[in-house]
Amino acid sequence: MFTVALIGPDGAGKSTIGQQLEHRLPLPVKYVYMGINLESSNLVLPTTRLLLEIKRARGERPDWTGPPDPSRVKQLPKHPLKRLATEVKVGLRMTNLIAEEWFRQIVVWNYLRQGNIVLFDRHFFADYYARDIVSNSVDKPLARRFHSYMLAHYYPKPDLIIMLDAPAEVLFARKGEGTPALLESRRQEYLQLRQVVKHFATVDATQSQEEVVRQVTALIENFYQAQTNHNA
Repeated sequence: MFTVALIGPDGAGKSTIGQQLEHRLPLPVKYVYMGINLESSNLVLPTTRLLLEIKRARGERPDWTGPPDPSRVKQLPKHPLKRLATEVKVGLRMTNLIAEEWFRQIVVWNYLRQGNIVLFDRHFFADYYARDIVSNSVDKPLARRFHSYMLAHYYPKPDLIIMLDAPAEVLFARKGEGTPALLESRRQEYLQLRQVVKHFATVDATQSQEEVVRQVTALIENFYQAQTNHNA
């Protein structure tokens, strides 16, 4: 079988559409959240659960965030000890993230061996592509640079990416998170993937939920048929 990733900025409807498709596609499907919001994930390592509980106990946000907003990224400290402390802190976090990514990928391989289509809600490669992979600068902590290189060259990419697309104003009205400008920036980052992914499609997410589900279903069924014909 194959993998399909639903991507798009917050408010595009990825989780809602993905969970419906899991039950409505006339094909064997497994749904896997492939982002790093812990509260949204249906697959989490024990070490990640422990970190989550520690953060809750300290009164911090329980979820992780994706690649940092470029406008808020701080330069690495010039003082050797402060720089080392930053590298260690980032290194620990990225080590757990990389373990989390490969844990989910191992589960995905198992689902594929069982004859399932695996439907991703988000994907690490798509989320990190524009902000970390393309701009894999030496000014970043070593662990982040290693993570970017790993995603670019070794981590399996989705066989098909479907972007749920909508104007930033619509996305902002749905969830009220971030700003229209930030949402538009993220939207453009996802659209860059058209240049690097062989099978990439967009679906107008301003349509009714039923119509979005219908169009995404058709894309997946057509891809399945094409794969079946190719392997015949």
